[in-house]
Amino acid sequence: MRGEATPRLREALEEEIVEGRLRPGQRLDEAGLAERFAVSRTPIREALIQLAASGLVEIKPRRGAYVTLLGPQALVDSFEFMAEIEAACARLAAQRMGPSDRAALEAAHAACAAAVRAGDEAAYYPANAVFHQAIYAATANRVMAEEARRHQVRLQPYRRLQLRAPRRMEASFAEHEAILAALAAGDGEEAAICLRAHVLVQGERFMSLLRALQHEAEAEARAG
Repeated sequence: MRGEATPRLREALEEEIVEGRLRPGQRLDEAGLAERFAVSRTPIREALIQLAASGLVEIKPRRGAYVTLLGPQALVDSFEFMAEIEAACARLAAQRMGPSDRAALEAAHAACAAAVRAGDEAAYYPANAVFHQAIYAATANRVMAEEARRHQVRLQPYRRLQLRAPRRMEASFAEHEAILAALAAGDGEEAAICLRAHVLVQGERFMSLLRALQHEAEAEARAG
């Protein structure tokens, strides 16, 4: 049960942080969170460690965990940087991918397709992450792949939340199809262009969604 609870708790806390319900600098009390989510402190602690890995939480020795949210300009900069990393990965992957890389990429794409058909955003996001990771692996460059995965983890909450934008999941899948076609054709430049645009639009959709959520929260506060 504990292993099942940790991802659920992490995602719930991610959303509360990104949407502003948990504020930057706020201390995250393990006992209080355990009581609120009706779990033991162990999965709460594990979820906080995972959030620290993505940069949403800072764990201070003997002081506890605190919210550390990226600011708007840092988010824009991070998505721009991620777009360039992934574009470079696509360029190399198009040149170097072998049969096993192609099979992994097509399997991830098929999983994304199944999630789109089912209208299941919860299933689409992990399949989407695997799709991107398959491109990193196909570079045959361990340093580049590890750097891409590290930044993927850092932006994970923001990339997942942007899927809430209307029709974003379907648009994301269409972008994947263009990326896959370029990779299959061995066209590194086209693959890089498509993947760069795919990541940049994620950042744009997230910022638009975040502004909408903040306006909703402000309206609720005024109404209350």
